Amino acid sequence: MSQLIGVWVAAFLTLCIFSFLYRDNPFFRFAESLFAGVSLGYYIGIVAVNTLVPNLINPLFGDFGANAHLLIPLLLGLNLYTRFIPRIAWLARISLAVYIAYYIGINMVQKIQGEIVPQVGSTILHPIGGVMTPVDNLILIVGVLAVLIYFYFSIEHRGAVGAVSRLGVWFLMLGFGAAFGYTVMGRVSLLIGRMNFLFIDLVRITGQAL
Repeated sequence: MSQLIGVWVAAFLTLCIFSFLYRDNPFFRFAESLFAGVSLGYYIGIVAVNTLVPNLINPLFGDFGANAHLLIPLLLGLNLYTRFIPRIAWLARISLAVYIAYYIGINMVQKIQGEIVPQVGSTILHPIGGVMTPVDNLILIVGVLAVLIYFYFSIEHRGAVGAVSRLGVWFLMLGFGAAFGYTVMGRVSLLIGRMNFLFIDLVRITGQAL
């Protein structure tokens, strides 16, 4: 019985979301707000269990002397809430500055090592390539150089430079179009999943329960 109730609640919320296809309405706003609230609560629970407890609470209560340095991030985190007190709201900027600067430094190294360097390395190809992919390598090299020239504004885009930059625009549009198409395919896949739920799973579970 509990499974049947859960399935019908899920079907009702799904139909509430689909009702937006007609126009904005209270059912859609209810489902949207419920989804946002549940997601936020779930995220807070995940952060508390997987981050705060093992990395802050347990070390401080387990061996405070060896982990006393964790009081610094704890105080910085608590200091963020001073923004709700108008007289000392400016103190929250200190924590924000430390947080942003720290993660910019960490993420910069991660992005360079994990994304930029591998992507640059993937574009350094032999123009002829292997036995089966000489055309692929040549297209990739031409595309990368054309796009880079398009974003090089120190030279006026006229003549040969202008022609190459226009070619870069075509490669950019192909890239954006492929990314957009992939996004649409992902959304259509989600739609198919919801339709299967409404017309197959809902009917099957309801029939079994009855």
